[in-house]
Amino acid sequence: MRRLLPLLALLVLVLPFTALAADTNAGPPLPDVLQNLAAKGAQIRYLGKEKGMNGWITIQNGQEQYFYATPDGEALLMGLMFDKSGKMITIRQVQNLQKGNDPTIESLLNQPAPKSDEDLAALQKQISEAAKLPESQKLFNAIEKTNWITLGDDKAPVVYAFLDPQCPHCAAFMKDVRKDFIETGKLQIRMIPVGFKEETKIQAALLLAAPNQKELWYKHLDGDTKALPVVSDVNTQAVEANLAVMQAWKLDATPILIYKTPKGVVKLIRGRPKNVGDLLVDLHG
Repeated sequence: MRRLLPLLALLVLVLPFTALAADTNAGPPLPDVLQNLAAKGAQIRYLGKEKGMNGWITIQNGQEQYFYATPDGEALLMGLMFDKSGKMITIRQVQNLQKGNDPTIESLLNQPAPKSDEDLAALQKQISEAAKLPESQKLFNAIEKTNWITLGDDKAPVVYAFLDPQCPHCAAFMKDVRKDFIETGKLQIRMIPVGFKEETKIQAALLLAAPNQKELWYKHLDGDTKALPVVSDVNTQAVEANLAVMQAWKLDATPILIYKTPKGVVKLIRGRPKNVGDLLVDLHG
């Protein structure tokens, strides 16, 4: 589920940028980093100036991010801004933006901004609690928000799988699970398509965009070279987002499997499992 506040705290991440370019929206010119996001389809709105820093909200693929330019204009900070008492300045800026009756922003934001101090306090508590989660749960939360397709029965135990359309080990894994586990309703694979080469990124992007995803994937696995053709002018942003999650968690090969046991233990398997039956036993506890 997408949330209005995807970032848990003001990050210490500093992104250098060069000359500022002109922008047609209200506010100062966009930094180059944000210009690049706009070129990739992000909707960007100026939040205003607080504590000497100009702020912007970007919305892309249903996810919001917040950026602040340092007073000297030499760097960007990405995340939420808090005042000295712990109140979230960023949320109040979003509230003010929403009061401007911008139909585009209203249609893209997934939920209204908090309207009272009580709402802000509850949200702040939620963020604080989320920050205390173990790393394995943070990983699982990140995996759930990737772009994936479903293979198998919705009621079956779930395994998330990073798969590359041209990865032979991924194809072998699918052969292991397809007939005996997926098609029998014993296992649900939530496939996260990725690609480490440009042509496989295109194939993964076509798979994510197709209405008949399962059919195309199986045709591709069965050797149909026309199922996922390598063509030009394909938007691969969703695949890049999946790759970004892999890179953030240092997952550098496929297949990668992630699942949660009935006791809530998050487990990760690198490569093709030796015994899918053992995996299924683990999923059932």
